[in-house]
Amino acid sequence: MQGEMRAGYLFASPWIAGFLGLTAGPILASIFFSLCDYDVLHPPRWVGLQNYRELLGSRPLPTGPVPSDPIFWKSLVNAAVLSAMGIPLGMLVSLSLALLLNTRVRGMHFYRTLYYLPSITPILAVAMLWPWILNPEYGVINTVWRATIGAAFGIDPPNWLQSEAWSKPSYVLIGLWGAGGGMILWLAGLQGIPQHLYEAAEIDGATAWHRLRHVTLPMLTPYIFFNLIMGTIGSLQRFTDVYVISGPSGGPVDSTMVPVLLLFNNAFQYFKMGYASALAWVLFVIVLVLTLIQLWGGRRWVHYEGGR
Repeated sequence: MQGEMRAGYLFASPWIAGFLGLTAGPILASIFFSLCDYDVLHPPRWVGLQNYRELLGSRPLPTGPVPSDPIFWKSLVNAAVLSAMGIPLGMLVSLSLALLLNTRVRGMHFYRTLYYLPSITPILAVAMLWPWILNPEYGVINTVWRATIGAAFGIDPPNWLQSEAWSKPSYVLIGLWGAGGGMILWLAGLQGIPQHLYEAAEIDGATAWHRLRHVTLPMLTPYIFFNLIMGTIGSLQRFTDVYVISGPSGGPVDSTMVPVLLLFNNAFQYFKMGYASALAWVLFVIVLVLTLIQLWGGRRWVHYEGGR
């Protein structure tokens, strides 16, 4: 018995060392640095809650108080707009694809694979491809736009990523590239719905719309709930494609500046590691609060088979 305990301890030791050195250690260090003025080149200097006050507080001006860091609040607004636009549209597109691919026709496995492949494309490759597609001069979308909508109605195409008004819709469009990943989850949910529910609905005279509304969607509420939570977290943590496409500036007039990009700039461009650590913890609290609210609200509308 003691030998088994020693063997288990030996196997667990590398995990414990890795957890303490690579996970718990950096977490505790970031808490400490968030309370310090630290630029990497010099020893950290304790400043208490100054970073948090600078991040969340305001400063008086003759015209009234203004945020100490307006870019931070604008990044939160940008993330909220991207979430409000991207999450529902992404779920709608993924669910629509899953409904189309849940039929029994020849070659369905090929079609499912075809729609899933874009979601496994490296995000760096996607981020390098879309600026060419959305280029206002020679991009594919604007070329087709001029040949169709422009020729018929005389409406000029948008500037997409180079426009403050169209930059956020551009990133929503880019996010739809990975709709195939969500499609797999919806497809799994659709195939888990008991067929006798549809048969009973057909006997009662339900149309296709009524079956979708009263059978499919209620049975898919756990998947809607999961995609809503993960989509919210993913929107607040969005970074790679924004950084590659827009660069550290965050697009025209900070229209695509998101919290993680702002964190990156403060940490590795301005070397304000303490301020960046404080920003990271504020972002963590925001994600935690939003997740808890969604978990609490999910009790009212999420239906589990055989459960509440």
